[in-house]
Amino acid sequence: GSTAQEGDTERTIGRWLKSRKVDRSKVVIASKITGGRNVTPKNIKEDCEGSLQRLETDYIDVYQLHWPQRYSPQSNWGQSMAYNIKQDDSMYWRAMGGPTRFEDLCLAMEGLIQEGKIRGWGLCNDNAYGLTACTRTAKALGVTPPCSIQGDFSILDRKSEENGVAEAASPFNENVGFMSYNALAGGMLTGKYMDVPAAMDDFANRDRAVESLRNPRGRMDTRGWGGTLFRYRTDAAQTAIRDYDKIARKYKMPLTELSLRWCRQRSLITTTLVGHTNLSQLKESIKYFTTKEPLSDEIMWEIDMVHMKNRLPLFSNNRVGRDWDGSGEIGETIP
Repeated sequence: GSTAQEGDTERTIGRWLKSRKVDRSKVVIASKITGGRNVTPKNIKEDCEGSLQRLETDYIDVYQLHWPQRYSPQSNWGQSMAYNIKQDDSMYWRAMGGPTRFEDLCLAMEGLIQEGKIRGWGLCNDNAYGLTACTRTAKALGVTPPCSIQGDFSILDRKSEENGVAEAASPFNENVGFMSYNALAGGMLTGKYMDVPAAMDDFANRDRAVESLRNPRGRMDTRGWGGTLFRYRTDAAQTAIRDYDKIARKYKMPLTELSLRWCRQRSLITTTLVGHTNLSQLKESIKYFTTKEPLSDEIMWEIDMVHMKNRLPLFSNNRVGRDWDGSGEIGETIP
């Protein structure tokens, strides 16, 4: 809500642990440090201390960078994965000594491990280069390499299987677990935006759009996230969603179930992070994740056939005009 503050989730978990007298050894807690130039040895230590205080615990199981400590197109939330050398050479990244070195990052995380404040560490919104650079640097230094990488991954967004991340993370290579987030594409894969568009896209019915903003069905009906998450609402993405929904209906299951069970079956995935706004949604997700029977080969092939029509629907856009001049939907560098 409008009164939310950074760290509230940690405070809520901390209060829950304390009020329920939860056995800490039975709970796995992951948290993050904000990425970019904020990632310095000093801030890694200070931010971790702040998280521990809010969580009211002695240690964090997995402490991650929210996005890389360096420029990387992977951490771009927009619609371009192209590396832009001018961005990398900007004053934001290159002033005051440049981004934190991989060596300093690995040593800072090792310091927290040696102090018992974290059990392991990981990356988020990074790519195969960043993952391999971290693991190889840590091993060269004789310190603990990252154990996880978190990334945007869903039936709509398979890029991590095809851009080198899956190969790098494989047990045969760097052996790093993959945490998928946005497995339901910001709520688009629940189907709740198919009949009535997200508020930011409901151009044909202004009154309905205003009502959606007043009573949002989810993040897509908010001004902030609704803009940021446009990638899940491109024409190509919505075409794919409708095709996946047809498959779900054919096999008599909700689109949510199809999406989550598909995600669970991918060899890349170690765990899937799913957000919920109420208890019924949580129960629904648990039900699908605990269904032992995998999706059949026939269903998986029908899903693959949709995927082959457009392998990266999140990075397609029919609205690009001459006036964009290198700047995308949310100001990201394009193409």
